[in-house]
Amino acid sequence: MSLRIGSGGLVSQLGVAPMTYLDSCRLLEIGERSSEFLNRNPFPWMGLQGVIRQDKFQSLCAELPRLDLFKPEFGNGRGHGQQSHDRYALQYHPRLDGDLSPIWRQFIGELQAPAYLAFLRTIFDIKPQEQPVLSMHWHFAPAGASVSPHTDASRKIGSHIFYFNTEEDWDPAWGGQTVVLDDEGRLPSHSAPDFEALSQVAASEMLGNRSFVIKRTKHSWHAVRPIACPPGRLRKVFIVVANRLNFQVLWRRVRGKDPDGYPL
Repeated sequence: MSLRIGSGGLVSQLGVAPMTYLDSCRLLEIGERSSEFLNRNPFPWMGLQGVIRQDKFQSLCAELPRLDLFKPEFGNGRGHGQQSHDRYALQYHPRLDGDLSPIWRQFIGELQAPAYLAFLRTIFDIKPQEQPVLSMHWHFAPAGASVSPHTDASRKIGSHIFYFNTEEDWDPAWGGQTVVLDDEGRLPSHSAPDFEALSQVAASEMLGNRSFVIKRTKHSWHAVRPIACPPGRLRKVFIVVANRLNFQVLWRRVRGKDPDGYPL
């Protein structure tokens, strides 16, 4: 699934139509802090709370996609010698709609609507002449899984990570937080540092209707430390990615793939 991000001011777009799932007031408040976000060190990152309306958040948590729809991704090699990012993965595409609950279809529709797209343009400072595309995916991670330090592919402008665990199914002591790491400008993005080579600046909060935005830079190192949850528990996230319409994305489209390399 890929969708071009249209233009339009955040204030005007949020006033066009009421939003059922996203809280337009919260999006506007966050958009007004975009300068703070964009000037943050060591790269633009921000933890958010309440972007989804609370009653809708609870419904989305209760009706997440079935695990049998996911593809196991464990032990897969990554570029530059980085460790595998182990998880069950499900890429969104419209043909998946028949397997999603109505509320997830409606939520994704709202993420594709002009108001949220204007929010992404504002928070990531996407210029009017740029025509990026969205991709979306769920990642469920079991005990022992981790995301090694990385900076994201250069095609990515930024990501919005929605956390879908609750106090009923997750203990923060088990981990799963997205950690912000600082290389002090020393490391090339095409490298594979371990955690000890970087300083931890912050860690996201996962519970309580939280989400996290990151703008990709050459030094936007982030990761998830190995998870220590009990068997049967899963770290659950849904990620919206704004991608540049660069050669890689265009070449994947020619070959029938979305910006993340999954078949269309």
